[in-house]
Amino acid sequence: MKLPKPKIAATLLLFLLLTAIVPYGTAIVSAGSSDSVLPSWEIRFGNTEAETVEEAAAASDDEWIRVTPHDNKPETPRGISSAWLRFSLPQMSEKSALFINKVYGNSVKAYLNNALVYDSENKYNFNGSKILIPLSEEDGGQELYIWTQGGSKDLGIEGEIRVDRYSELLSVYVKRGLMDIIIGTTFIFIAIVLLICSLFLRKGFFTDGFLLMLILLSIGVIVVTYSSFLPIILGNYGKVVLIFFDLALYTVLPSLTFYFEKIFGSGKKQIVTRFRKFQVVYSIFCLSLMVINILLSYQLEDFYRLMTANVLGIFMIVQIILLLSLAFIHTYRGNGDAIVFTTGFTIFAFVSLGELVVYYISRETYQLYWWKWGMVFFILSLIVILGRRFTRNHEQLVEYSRKLETFNNDLQRSEKMEIISELAASVAHEVRNPLQVTRGFLQILGERSDHKEREYMQMAIAELDRATVIISDFLTFAKPGLETIERLDVSEELRHVSGILSPLANLQGGVIELDLQSGLCVNGSSAKFKQAFINIIKNSIEALQDNGLIRVTAWKSEAHVMISVRDNGEGMNGSELARLGEPYYSNKTKGTGLGLMVTFRIIEAMEGTTEFQSEKGEGTEIIIKLPKSRKI
Repeated sequence: MKLPKPKIAATLLLFLLLTAIVPYGTAIVSAGSSDSVLPSWEIRFGNTEAETVEEAAAASDDEWIRVTPHDNKPETPRGISSAWLRFSLPQMSEKSALFINKVYGNSVKAYLNNALVYDSENKYNFNGSKILIPLSEEDGGQELYIWTQGGSKDLGIEGEIRVDRYSELLSVYVKRGLMDIIIGTTFIFIAIVLLICSLFLRKGFFTDGFLLMLILLSIGVIVVTYSSFLPIILGNYGKVVLIFFDLALYTVLPSLTFYFEKIFGSGKKQIVTRFRKFQVVYSIFCLSLMVINILLSYQLEDFYRLMTANVLGIFMIVQIILLLSLAFIHTYRGNGDAIVFTTGFTIFAFVSLGELVVYYISRETYQLYWWKWGMVFFILSLIVILGRRFTRNHEQLVEYSRKLETFNNDLQRSEKMEIISELAASVAHEVRNPLQVTRGFLQILGERSDHKEREYMQMAIAELDRATVIISDFLTFAKPGLETIERLDVSEELRHVSGILSPLANLQGGVIELDLQSGLCVNGSSAKFKQAFINIIKNSIEALQDNGLIRVTAWKSEAHVMISVRDNGEGMNGSELARLGEPYYSNKTKGTGLGLMVTFRIIEAMEGTTEFQSEKGEGTEIIIKLPKSRKI
């Protein structure tokens, strides 16, 4: 189909004028030396396809229009489908060549000395044919005639005509068109690799990867098919190039909106989702119209051109304004992905806008080129966003794994505690009564015994009392529930505990210091609260060495009361800290480990948490976090 594809490409750049007004220098200039550029040429419009080069040369000079590189290309008169161009060649050396940047027309032929020296072989193009004709020294001073016919743009030459060494012009000829092929095929290759990688991703990320693959593939196809170098490769298959251009355009627009929606959401009142659905419907409409136009041998060409070149261009402008506006809003809110997206798109806008400025300053003789590199930065930003999503997903997975491990450890500990609780309750109930009876009989026998036997009896009674304390700990551990719940003044309770244990700390050569805020209240049992902190502080006292210090601190932290018990005793290493609270584990020679187990159970019953910090030889700190008092 003979669509004005340069209008489509220009639309992709023109909407950027609405997104960024950035001054851009006119430093981008056409390559080449001014000495090798022809100062002018002539054009003659006609409709006779069978006109020979001899007949064109015989035409009067009044029929020819002189044109310079700085002039606007003459507008082709209505109803005219062909034109002749002519100019005189300068003096040349051996191995010279002629290079024309753009000659518009579907069929282009060049004649020198009435001999055909170039034939486009009906290569279909919409971007203007590049012509490179080898010349010899004898061709200098001769007139070269070019015949061009057909196409959707005004006939004639755009840009400059250069005559120089063949090797230098060949390099320009290849590089200017081949670079588009390289950039486009690179995008296509990356899209294929991304598609293969996406097949191994889970469903959520497969969608993201697949959408980015469609964007990369479509942009790659657009860049390749827009290249003027492609007709040289494809020959008579130029119409297929246009079909692929259209398909890529219909794919990239809804894909980009859908990718934006996956990253930033559907927007207020689902505006992004609704616009994306509209784009999908319109793309299907354009695709159907393209098929019908082809089946009808392009009889709907004008209507198809209107719907795809003009109307679709307006939708492109709306799309970019919408997406960029929402991206700036998310950027203002501190969204990292929005910052990356906006940065990449702004670079694309800056480069493209600069080229447009130069294009219009040069009166449309400058060839748009650098916008493709701006597109590279934009694509890189989309890839970075996808990579950031992969990274966040990995970090979440690691965090979930850590939480799952903690949960499993807590579950195993809970199961162990449940088993021990049942065993402890059973043993305590069965053993406690016989012990009390035995203690009573020992007291009676002790009163009737002599001094020596009475001493033995007292030792036996002391061991029975110790066993009773252990059994009481078992019962508390098995049933840590708070029988009576009251409002406790934390500072008052801790002062009471300190008064009880200070003499014991003094015997160990240490002191207990208190730093307690007033007005700290929690709900719980006074007896159980004292029991828990007696166990904690007693353990600290037993760990003290010379000049020992135990510092008890209490303060308010939002909805909680924090209590810290810190000593400068022996401290513990990592393996010892990890085993704290395990049944029957203790680093004391006569310890049973029940003290800390009971303490943990009491604090859990009060809906609190415990945290240990310790280093070997530096001391230990335990931090208890309890909820503030609620009305009972």
